[in-house]
Amino acid sequence: MPDGMNTMSDSRRIHGAGLGFRRELIPALKAEVPAAIDFFEIAPENWIDLGGALGRDLRQFTERFPFVCHGLSLSIGGALPLDEIFLKRIGQFMNQHDIPLYTEHLSYCTDDGHMYDLLPIPFTEEAVKHVALRIRQAQDILGRQIGVENASYYVNAPIAEMSELEFIKAVVEEADCLLHLDVNNIYVNSVNHRFDAVEFLRGIPGERIVYIHMAGHYNEADDLIVDTHGADVIDPVWRLLETTYQTFGVFPTLLERDFNIPPLEVLVKEVEHIAQLQQQYSEQSHASKTQSAR
Repeated sequence: MPDGMNTMSDSRRIHGAGLGFRRELIPALKAEVPAAIDFFEIAPENWIDLGGALGRDLRQFTERFPFVCHGLSLSIGGALPLDEIFLKRIGQFMNQHDIPLYTEHLSYCTDDGHMYDLLPIPFTEEAVKHVALRIRQAQDILGRQIGVENASYYVNAPIAEMSELEFIKAVVEEADCLLHLDVNNIYVNSVNHRFDAVEFLRGIPGERIVYIHMAGHYNEADDLIVDTHGADVIDPVWRLLETTYQTFGVFPTLLERDFNIPPLEVLVKEVEHIAQLQQQYSEQSHASKTQSAR
């Protein structure tokens, strides 16, 4: 890792339970930010160079709360060269707003232009080396480790030399990057591709986890779930989050809600549930360490 690169320790300012900073929610948040919300997340693509009232609103919140940048369009697994100009703009934006963490999807979204969808990368050794090289390039430009998020996918690539879990582990190790763990995506893929979600979760390299996403989804059929971020989190996904905390400890965890956004007072109930689970498992971890020290 190059000297001077910001590492996981620089992201520790992000803690607790968070919520996506949606424009629809700004009026309610300006009136009062619920106590359960410790941080916010934004897609930098939607906010870079944005001036006027929205730009001023963002500045008011980044001066008071920690923020995470979660990218949508870097296309970390794509074939086109990385957009270095875009990455430099992201770095400037993060410095401007003192944002310590940037994450992206372990997927691609370009093919001679943006396709506005997140597509799966083939699980091959060649793809591991290709993606890891691009992550290292992005980290060098940004001067910090980034987190890559396990993605939902609906069709298996025609060539697969390893499992999804093996692919994720190989990429984060080769790239020396962090893992942005999406608990709902594990559940979605477990149904769509018929594997045990808990077994998958327990194979995750916990030492790489920096950040967690929770979200709802849409049941297209009994054996097909679409990751929409447009509904409440369901009980099996909440249980999977509990297993995550039990297995790896408590990490900053964000509620994603991108569509069908209810009023803030309704939405925050799920953020409060995240906060309650974090407190519960933090206390259990502390009690366990205290017992072990005796």
